[in-house]
Amino acid sequence: MDNDNIHLTSIVHKNAQLGNNVKIGANTIIGENVEIGDNTEIGAFTIIEGITTIGNDNYIGHHSVIGGKPQDMKYANEPTKLIIGNKNTIREFVTIHTGTIQDNGCTIVGNNNWIMSYVHLAHDCNLADNIIISNNAQLAGHVHVDNYAIIGGMSGIHQFVRIGEHSMIGGASSLVQDIPPYVMAAGSKAVPHGINSTGLSRRGFSDDIISKIKYLYKLVYREHLSLEEAKQAMDRYINSIDINEENKTALKKFEDFIKTSKRGIIR
Repeated sequence: MDNDNIHLTSIVHKNAQLGNNVKIGANTIIGENVEIGDNTEIGAFTIIEGITTIGNDNYIGHHSVIGGKPQDMKYANEPTKLIIGNKNTIREFVTIHTGTIQDNGCTIVGNNNWIMSYVHLAHDCNLADNIIISNNAQLAGHVHVDNYAIIGGMSGIHQFVRIGEHSMIGGASSLVQDIPPYVMAAGSKAVPHGINSTGLSRRGFSDDIISKIKYLYKLVYREHLSLEEAKQAMDRYINSIDINEENKTALKKFEDFIKTSKRGIIR
C-alpha cells in the first residue's frame, strides 16, 4: 500500500487488500472485504464495500457506490460477491451491487468495459468484455451482456434479459426480451433494426460473413416465418454453405443464441 496515493480524508479498512500504485481520492471509503488490484484509481466520495474484488488498471469515478447490497427483498445478508476484472472505466455516480443466492451469488464485470455516468448494474448481472454502456442506462437483476455489445443512454433492460455479442441498443430503449448477436434494436419497446454491419466491419468481420449474417437475420425477421420455421431454415442454410470453421462459428452463435433463448428474442 502506497500511502502517498491515498488521500488523507479517505477511510481504508485495515483488512482491505490494496495492490501496488492504487490511488484513492478524497473522502472515499474502502470496506473490510475489498480487494483492489495494481494501478487502479478510485475517485473522490466513492464507496467500495461488500465482498468485492477489483482487478488491475481500472478507473472508478467520483461518487460511485460499488459492491452495495442487492435491491432484492429476498436478500438476507448472505455473503454474496462482486467481481470486476481489468482495464475497466467506470465513471461518476455508477452503482453496482453484489449478487444473490437465488443466482450464482456473484455479480461479474469482465475486462476493458466502458461504463458511463449514472449507470446501474443490479445484482447478478454478468458483463463480458469490451462492452459500452452509455449514461443513465439501467440494468435490472440477472442481465447477461456478451462481448462488444453497446447499450445506449437512458435505456432500461428488464431482468433476466440476455444481450448478444456485437449487438447495439439505441438510446432511451426498453428491452424486455433477448437481443441476438449482431442485431441493432431501438424503441420504447425495442424492436430489431437490422444488423450492426459497421461495428462488425470495424472488428474484422469480412464483407462475405456480414452478408451471410444478414441472410440469417432475413430468415428470422423478414421472411414471415414462424420462429420454429426460421430455426430450421437457419440450420439448413448453415449446413449447406462451404465456409471455414471460424466463419461457421460466427453464424452458429446467431443460431444457437436464438435456439437457447429463455425469455424469447425481440421480434
